[in-house]
Amino acid sequence: MAEGSIFVLGSFVVSCSAKVSRFPRPGESLAADIVTIEPGGKGLNLAMASRRLGAEVDGLLAVGDDIAAAFAAPALAKARLPATMLVHLPGKTGSGVGFTDAHGETCLAVDAGVNRALSATHVRARTEAIAACAMVMAQFEIGDEPIREAFALARRARVPTLLNPSPFRPIPPDILANAQILVINQTEAQALAAEIMPDASEPAEPSRFVAELGPALLARGPSLVVLTLGAAGAVAVTAEGAIGQVAFPVEAIDALGAGDAFAATLGVALSRGSATVEALRQAAAAGAIATRKTGVFDALGTQADIDQLLGTQP
Repeated sequence: MAEGSIFVLGSFVVSCSAKVSRFPRPGESLAADIVTIEPGGKGLNLAMASRRLGAEVDGLLAVGDDIAAAFAAPALAKARLPATMLVHLPGKTGSGVGFTDAHGETCLAVDAGVNRALSATHVRARTEAIAACAMVMAQFEIGDEPIREAFALARRARVPTLLNPSPFRPIPPDILANAQILVINQTEAQALAAEIMPDASEPAEPSRFVAELGPALLARGPSLVVLTLGAAGAVAVTAEGAIGQVAFPVEAIDALGAGDAFAATLGVALSRGSATVEALRQAAAAGAIATRKTGVFDALGTQADIDQLLGTQP
């Protein structure tokens, strides 16, 4: 694979999202401004975002043997991703439902389907590709087993790794130890703190994160821990100290893909040798760009989009 290539431990879901004036209350039906049905999944989003930045992308995406699986191959072709990423497994293709309110805030639920059947055996079959890439990215719409195997292979090959533990579940210590870059939001930070420092007060508040939770996570393996703060930007912690990153103001329509755009862009920029400060700046720009359109598939920005947005900033 080419220099700067990205190997994504992906997930594929058929995503249905609705733009509503506000989130529905229990038992309530709302009229939607627009409903979007598109190929999705955090893993597919990471792969698409990386490809839009010009990186060569490889990886694994599991699909089932149901009618929803038919969405996958055309989606990869449109996104200019290799069809060899697809792993066909018996069972149900992943699916998800999301809501976006008038303020651009989102909530969603995902049924991972056969994404959970992706295994270490599938990963081991791609050992050479992992050893030859510039970054391995993973998220939590797949199980621990393939992530554990891929991160161990990457560590042996001295390939950096990025973990976005979403949807959140406890991170096994050996996976965390092999995750060089950890990207979490405030909800995930709260959940992590409840496990490793249960007496901490407001662990996801940025200054407390920098002083307490960030260093505690660094001590468990990562060399870079990033806390995303939505419209408030992001803060990163390394052994050298903390780095703050402001958010770039845009007219937000739908924040559904912002976190995936941020994580992918951060990983791609670091894989290309960018300093952490510059990688965070590009990631924040990519996250902002992804909020300017409804859905995710057509909302993820290119490197030119990022450069243009950054060119307008002080």
